[in-house]
Amino acid sequence: MDALAEKLDARLRNWKPETAAEARERIMEVIELADQDVLDLARSRAAEQEVLDLLDEPPTR
Repeated sequence: MDALAEKLDARLRNWKPETAAEARERIMEVIELADQDVLDLARSRAAEQEVLDLLDEPPTR
């Protein structure tokens, strides 16, 4: 087994069930994008949320 897969397997078993479920969902999204060869075109949700958070911040003076 690949070292990354081994690390992921260990973490999934140790994380809270909710955290493991969320990680599984996100990993499946990445796998699907990679299978479609569009991984480089997709924005991560985290990056998108960072931009939205910046837009919501009050302006600094």
